[in-house]
Amino acid sequence: MNNRRIVYSIPSLHNCGGMERVLTEKANYLSTHGYDVYIIITDRTDKEPYYPLNASIKVYRLDIGFEEIGLYPFFFRYSIYKKKMAKFKQSLNDCLHRIKPCITVCVSRRDINFINHLTDGSIKIAETHIDKAHYISFVTPRWMPTFVSSYLQRQRTKELGKLSKLVVLTHEDANSWTELKNVTVIPNPVSFFPEETSDCTAKRVIAAGRYFPQKGFDKLIAAWHDVSDKHPDWELHIYGDGWLREKMQAQVESLQLKTTCFLEHSTSNIVPEYLGSSIFVLSSNFEGFGVVIVEAMSCGLPVVSFACPCGPKDIISDKKDGFLVEVDDIADLADKLNWLIEHEEQRIEMGRNARMKAQKYRIEQIGKQWEDLFDELLTIKKNGNER
Repeated sequence: MNNRRIVYSIPSLHNCGGMERVLTEKANYLSTHGYDVYIIITDRTDKEPYYPLNASIKVYRLDIGFEEIGLYPFFFRYSIYKKKMAKFKQSLNDCLHRIKPCITVCVSRRDINFINHLTDGSIKIAETHIDKAHYISFVTPRWMPTFVSSYLQRQRTKELGKLSKLVVLTHEDANSWTELKNVTVIPNPVSFFPEETSDCTAKRVIAAGRYFPQKGFDKLIAAWHDVSDKHPDWELHIYGDGWLREKMQAQVESLQLKTTCFLEHSTSNIVPEYLGSSIFVLSSNFEGFGVVIVEAMSCGLPVVSFACPCGPKDIISDKKDGFLVEVDDIADLADKLNWLIEHEEQRIEMGRNARMKAQKYRIEQIGKQWEDLFDELLTIKKNGNER
């Protein structure tokens, strides 16, 4: 067994989601720091990874096809799910026996049900990319009957407790896993840290995320109605894509904000948009971490954010590098935006503080935390074997 060989198990890599981006960042870092990195994906696809991987990283495709289950009639889905889970367990076990890793890391999806029972001998770790409150709904298929999903929830919690470590993104989330003793915190890395920073003088506020209910852009647009009334020379630009975009645009038009609030599409390079803005705002109902906060901070922007679970309270120091607002308090969200707009000197200083805060989320810092965790677990295993 190679003590520098790491395996990641993830459903797919062809999507442009945060989970895929973060895993790619970490895998690339480890592959340039002496580790042999393998990634095992379960989806049935021949699509290439969305984010570029270093050439030394090897990708295995198990071709399980969980994404196909929803195409079957409802009453057949659970039996098909069970068959695919059995195939997944056997295929992953066989693959790990061939690779012979020292550590296997899964992203807390379906493999949690059996990861501790595989026979390859590697240390098993799981990492979550969403807070505990939303974790079960995230990993349980929507079509699954309630009594079945409740049973699986209890089983998953037991399996999580058997892992060598469960890695979560925030201390806030770690405190919610009261039934587990193996939880540790390693936040997500920021994917860029530009040399240039915003001077925080542009009359422009920026937000970013999918046009989904989770992101609360309807509340942000409502708050902007007040901000725009007081500061009509300032603009709000929201970057993203999603099925609620048309509804959000209708809200913009009904509030007569077409000249100050702009719903942009997502961009492959958002750095120039951060640099051309002076404030970042996050209106989410919940987050797994909120990496867009750190992205904005790395570009020197102060942040106004709902204090939603989980992430903003871990990242933002209230009144120093941003403001934390109670969730759903639209009036206070507008007030904090207005305050930053009206206090340029303090806005610039908070932007500087935000940039310094973002330093600790660089991949060099986060990657080292993962290396330290791997070393710790390998030492524990070695000492246990020597007794």
